[in-house]
Amino acid sequence: MKRILRGALLPALGFFLWETGSRAGLLPIDTFSRPSDIAQALAGGLVDGTILLATWQTVQAALSGFAVAAAAGILVGAILGLSPPIERTVGPSIEALRPIPAVALMPLTLLFFGFGLRMEAGVVAFACIWPILLVTVAAVRGIEPRLLEVAQTLRLGFAARLRKIILPAALGRIVVGLRVAVSISLIVAVTVEIVMNPYGLGYGMIIAQQSLKPDLMYAQLLWLGLLGWGLNALLTRALGGWHGAFGPGVQP
Repeated sequence: MKRILRGALLPALGFFLWETGSRAGLLPIDTFSRPSDIAQALAGGLVDGTILLATWQTVQAALSGFAVAAAAGILVGAILGLSPPIERTVGPSIEALRPIPAVALMPLTLLFFGFGLRMEAGVVAFACIWPILLVTVAAVRGIEPRLLEVAQTLRLGFAARLRKIILPAALGRIVVGLRVAVSISLIVAVTVEIVMNPYGLGYGMIIAQQSLKPDLMYAQLLWLGLLGWGLNALLTRALGGWHGAFGPGVQP
């Protein structure tokens, strides 16, 4: 609690100076809405449900894309980590795809899925899969060889090895990639909404800006920051629990 209060001191000072400067006429009211007006706009959006609906849309797209990326990244990463020949064959293709900006795929996903959740989640999944994939490959390669020898002695299939040996041994490190991907998922989701998809908080901010409602735009921007902070804190706690349950690795 003390840490949160200390962290709130600087934002509180910034809002105080912002409000004071706005009321003194030092800041243009049409571009720098007063924090008091922003608070009213935020409260109004929460009460009438518009901000909550947009929040659900953004979080749904971000987490859907993240879930797809996590499943695919861990599975493919485990295969590549266990089989260096396959990794050497697939590696050049991965290195060619990885630098492509996720937002550059928006026209393609729009062609396949149209506007809406699937289009946005597809772009998010493409952006999130790379950190998960690369960290998983490194984590699987770092597994104690004796554990893999035990799995081979027991003649475990790939699914059994993945469930009983690989994930328990490597998940502590894979968590690092998952945390990075979670942050990317929200950033990319809002970017897609701002640029193209009429959906969620990003689209709401654009509409507020075009409607000359800077107080509502700032309110949604502030809410988005709080959402990102809360989501990161929640998942850090959850993934930290997984880290402790599955063994040693890099602390998230």
